[in-house]
Amino acid sequence: MAGTKAGGVKAAQKNLAKNPNFYRDIGKIGGRNGHTGGFASNPELARVAGAKGGRKSRRYYKLISQRNGTRTYRHVKTGKIVYFDFNETDKKYVLSR
Repeated sequence: MAGTKAGGVKAAQKNLAKNPNFYRDIGKIGGRNGHTGGFASNPELARVAGAKGGRKSRRYYKLISQRNGTRTYRHVKTGKIVYFDFNETDKKYVLSR
């Protein structure tokens, strides 16, 4: 009966027969172990990690060459060539043609 509803009911009855507070006790242990951390408590950490992943992403364009402030990329799926020029005022590369 393992893995069936009837088996689950039988296991629950057996657990309660051994310890009437079985489910309360395991819930207490889980509550003590639970800690809110990681991205939930540190949005700046989430932003930095997302930025790293975005910079590493090679999903869409592959860099072919970089000359005189212009980067040439090839789209991975379509093969289309695109050019990005460095914009001095914004300090970033923007699509040029």
